[in-house]
Amino acid sequence: MKKARVIIEGREQQVTVKDDQLINAGGKVYSTNDVQVWLPPLNPNKMIGLALNYADHAEELGLEKPKEPVLFIKPNSSLVGHKAPVFYPDGATYMHYENELAVVIGREGKNIKHSEAMDYVSGFTIANDVTVRDFVNNYYRPPVRAKGHDTFGPMGPYLVDKEDIADINNVELRSYVNGELRQQGNTKDLIYTIPDLIEFISSFMTLQPGDMILTGTPKGISHVHPGDTMRLEIDGIGALENRIVDGRTKKGTEKSEAIGGTR
Repeated sequence: MKKARVIIEGREQQVTVKDDQLINAGGKVYSTNDVQVWLPPLNPNKMIGLALNYADHAEELGLEKPKEPVLFIKPNSSLVGHKAPVFYPDGATYMHYENELAVVIGREGKNIKHSEAMDYVSGFTIANDVTVRDFVNNYYRPPVRAKGHDTFGPMGPYLVDKEDIADINNVELRSYVNGELRQQGNTKDLIYTIPDLIEFISSFMTLQPGDMILTGTPKGISHVHPGDTMRLEIDGIGALENRIVDGRTKKGTEKSEAIGGTR
């Protein structure tokens, strides 16, 4: 089952998705054209990011494969939905997208065994781990400033149940900028698999329902500029689209303007 969180008719609604139809809890049917705002499909308790989890991405950066998962925390304040603007910040000269399969935890666990890890997964969505490469001075310890800006966490549009993906270990990812294919990869090339990550993370951190693990991005990052549109696709889940907006002259926070997006 696909689910989404949207604003339709001026109010937030949880809907299930079938083809181009959105069905709310009362059974009323809408189309995607009725959506006023796409919200992130869930509000995670915490988002745990992975750096350098595809060998080809490490290679394009001239780095060795990590000896253990390289983790960072993506702040919830970075979250925005499908079609929301992403602001190009002050001081950036190289800002890029990162198409990532996001794993949603379904139940609490600590010291989870590798063989049982997938039992703790409830579903998947698409995450764009937007990054300013200028602010990275240690690739094995990605700094918060590089990945933690407001609007740097587009997510969605759908949350897909685990059972609806036949083989999550063989899923294609593609990223387009202004319609041009820039990035392509497959989850079969993850250095650390989903069970690897759950076992490792839960060895020192309790995983809770709604937590998300962003599993890393394949080769193909490239600079995006104000006015560009990023479209990230993952087979079986959907397509996440966001436009870059020049935020260098903005004063104060634009979070309220960006949090959901428009149809």
